Amino acid sequence: MIEVQGLTRRYGEQLAVDDVSFRVEAGELLALVGASGSGKTTTLKMINRLVEPSAGRVLVEGEDAATLETRRLRRRIGYVFQGVGLFPHMSVGENVAVPLRLAGWESERSRARVRELLELVELDPELAPRRPSHLSGGQQQRVGVARALAVSPRLMLLDEPFGALDPLTRDRLQQSFVDLRRRLNLTAVLVTHDMTEALLLADRVGVMSAGRMVQIGTPAELLRAPADDHVALLLATPRRQARRLDELLGGGT
Repeated sequence: MIEVQGLTRRYGEQLAVDDVSFRVEAGELLALVGASGSGKTTTLKMINRLVEPSAGRVLVEGEDAATLETRRLRRRIGYVFQGVGLFPHMSVGENVAVPLRLAGWESERSRARVRELLELVELDPELAPRRPSHLSGGQQQRVGVARALAVSPRLMLLDEPFGALDPLTRDRLQQSFVDLRRRLNLTAVLVTHDMTEALLLADRVGVMSAGRMVQIGTPAELLRAPADDHVALLLATPRRQARRLDELLGGGT
């Protein structure tokens, strides 16, 4: 569904992404994990050409993304931005309808689709006239997901979609997204700095460091055989949390 081949991005002398390659199969969720500056968000943005590669290429459903008109490409790929990225001067409904307007939908059809989308992400359609500032952080993030799904893409890119939420809201939204992805059979690439989130949500995890892909595999493969000390360090926190929970549960029996 998505194939990244030798993707590279330079900013002057700085190499932000260095010869990264991977495939994402239909219906699969790949999480890209790494510290700030590891190249994961730049890699994500190159998939739909928000950032143009310096070298390499991206194939989307077998087509070279560089040969596709950017508007057509982005209609095929839903994008959920870090920090939501809603337009504050627009209502919730207007935000969700932005891709529909760009696609030339007439107003009545668009309103019906907005209602359907809000229900899909478990929001009351009566929220449509409100401004985003009147919604909670979790509700705003759901609006962002609804907007990304507006024109029924089969591919989704998500840049730290749950990072700014409180733990309870974050957990609810993660589970809601997992259910939604399975129902719609979405193919997705998720960027996160949280290894625990990646292990729990993704089918495969790609670990990036200094612009390179240092390991990619299933959560079980990474836990069983981390490729180097950097991967092992990222796995240390979820391992420690799991051990502590086991101790607490064992102590209560």
